[in-house]
Amino acid sequence: MKLTNMKSIGLLIAVFLTFCSFGAYAEESKIKTNVNEDQVKGRVEEGKGKVKEITGKVLDDKGMEIEGNVQKNLGKAQAGYGDLKKDIKDIKDNKDNK
Repeated sequence: MKLTNMKSIGLLIAVFLTFCSFGAYAEESKIKTNVNEDQVKGRVEEGKGKVKEITGKVLDDKGMEIEGNVQKNLGKAQAGYGDLKKDIKDIKDNKDNK
């Protein structure tokens, strides 16, 4: 497979974005937030999957493209599960406050 300049640039951007996404786990915070762990991990996985999918398209690698699509959709599912957990917790907290 011949790597053109555009493919090389796309690959470098994908690698850069992937490594940037690891920063989400770099430091644990003690600050109380309205986001749960499943929401964060799901959205990070979704982003990594998007990068992998685009990299597969740029490199014309169907296997990587499919793997990225699967990872992206699993991340969406995990984030959705986290959203549902948060909604249930919010409803419970509102009932407790009444």
